[in-house]
Amino acid sequence: MPCADALRIIFFGTPEIAVPTLEALIAGPHEVVGVVSQPDRGRGRGRKLSPSPISEVALREEIPLIRPEKVGDPEIVTALAALQPDLGVVIAFGQFIPKKVREMPTAGYLINAHASLLPKYRGAAPIARAILDAETETGVSVMRVEKEMDAGPFALRKRIPIGPTENVVELSGRIATVAADAIGEAVEQIAEKRIAWTEQDAAAVTFAAKIEKTDAVLDLRESAKALAARLHAVSPKPGGAITLKRGDEAIVLKISRAEWFGGGDDSGATPGTAVLGKEEGEPSLRIITGEGSLVPLVMQRPGGKPLPVADFLRGFDLAEGECFSLIEASDSTETPDAPDAHKGSVSA
Repeated sequence: MPCADALRIIFFGTPEIAVPTLEALIAGPHEVVGVVSQPDRGRGRGRKLSPSPISEVALREEIPLIRPEKVGDPEIVTALAALQPDLGVVIAFGQFIPKKVREMPTAGYLINAHASLLPKYRGAAPIARAILDAETETGVSVMRVEKEMDAGPFALRKRIPIGPTENVVELSGRIATVAADAIGEAVEQIAEKRIAWTEQDAAAVTFAAKIEKTDAVLDLRESAKALAARLHAVSPKPGGAITLKRGDEAIVLKISRAEWFGGGDDSGATPGTAVLGKEEGEPSLRIITGEGSLVPLVMQRPGGKPLPVADFLRGFDLAEGECFSLIEASDSTETPDAPDAHKGSVSA
């Protein structure tokens, strides 16, 4: 049972990344009186309608669940008001939330955990863009939700280091855990009326645009450091794409994890050149780039599964000195899955 002075919270969220926060709120001292998520969507090969991860939690916990096409529709606003919320919490909901909903709670606002150190990386893909830009750290910012995307003042910022071979899914998982803790801390500050808000520095704002097909293309004329960052930003799906041309055949290969180094005596070598070797007795590969060498750790052939590079090389006939080349982005190049974006949401 909630304590006497517990806040009544409405939670807005949709994908898996929002689940740790909702579960932490349910387990905490405050009362989650309602959950708002996106309508059931077709998922899987059969496109069978199924609830979002957040909807599944609400159904399991028997919390009133609203799944609107538009959260600002009059009947939805009426239903939300009937829950008499003191506060709203938003994590990757996926819809614009109008002013009449944002200001409905007793507190007068909703709060959100955004997956960056605001004002850096506002927008749809802060996690992927931080990796793509070879950042060594990112974070979570708890902010007030306002009309302008991710522009509200923040109360808390938590820093998170980015591992050298960490991909979007792995970093998203860690961010989800930190976001749950940060939201919990902010909710307690609000309950105790000691929350303090800091306006964002408009001069320091940067934006994190959605990842596109072209972001998965590895141009081996770039530096190895930039290429490693790029492929981790689009991995595990679809992974960085390169092509190996053999006569009229062009074999598209994927690299989903790699290391890089900037030294060596390959300054005159053509970018894309394959250099085979042994690493602790196992087959290894490095690829000459515009600056340094890319060292694939996980690779995938067409129709195959991602494999450790030693296993990949045992099953794929690659010759010393063969040259990988730039693959042009096409309709067959998949873009990575990402949580639904929202005005100021945790997303990839």
